[in-house]
Amino acid sequence: VGSGSHARQTADIMTAFEAYLLDERPDWVLVYGDVNSTVAAALVCTKLHIPVAHVEAGLRSGDRRMPEEVNRVVTDSIANLLLTPSPDADANLAREGVPASRIRFIGNVMIDTLKRLKPAADERWPALAQRHALEAGNYMLITLHRPSNVDDPEHLAALMQTLAELSEHVPALFPVHPRTRARLSTLDLDLPASLMLTHPVGYLDFLALQSNATLVVTDSGGLQEETTVLGVPCLTLRESTERPVTITEGTNVLIGRDLGRLRQEAHGVLAGTAKTGTVPAKWDGQAGERIAEVFASL
Repeated sequence: VGSGSHARQTADIMTAFEAYLLDERPDWVLVYGDVNSTVAAALVCTKLHIPVAHVEAGLRSGDRRMPEEVNRVVTDSIANLLLTPSPDADANLAREGVPASRIRFIGNVMIDTLKRLKPAADERWPALAQRHALEAGNYMLITLHRPSNVDDPEHLAALMQTLAELSEHVPALFPVHPRTRARLSTLDLDLPASLMLTHPVGYLDFLALQSNATLVVTDSGGLQEETTVLGVPCLTLRESTERPVTITEGTNVLIGRDLGRLRQEAHGVLAGTAKTGTVPAKWDGQAGERIAEVFASL
């Protein structure tokens, strides 16, 4: 389908997917996460009376301004089976009136991917370290893409200045999202060489970069989970998170738009006082097997 407005993208997915379902008539459809294809596929299935299961069900940020939050809520309201990654997701669904018979706590499928591919990622580290002149445990990794951080020129300029200041204490690598690069191109910034802006990297390279970082500064949802499993401190530049278990149990700290707090927490990590965390239950690389067991028992 490609890019486009939310309405056009969702409509185009629904039109194409409906034709596929009418030809194939699957017994079940599994939809994942919280993107537009998630809710589009779930809507088509529901109207055709084809059972649908939602993987990563029950996550809530409480912020309906985020399109992902709308996608989650709508998908969970119509899915037949809700496969959750953490106990807080079960609690969210129960609070919304979803019967327990529709909920299965199976764990985090993203961690299946991480654990399976971590050895391959580790093999890439020496070349990455040489290419970017990085030392394991002595650099900051940055990602930014959400409108709340990159669409306000004044805030983006102040944020980049803060990251530049931090990079004088620890080198920083910033693989730049295309929409973020477009916003940065409109600003007149004088950034130090210690803040290295690069093109986006693939999953394996990024996993290697995460694994060896001193800390990660991000507004991504998935990185909050991955850093928790990797034991890497994560400072999240968002006002809310749909993954609170990464805060209550993991290595994540929610910073919001408070740049003073960002400086404080980052210096704390560099001083060796970062919070320590544990890996949440069922984030063990076996979630896919548990999903298979659910369907084998139906």
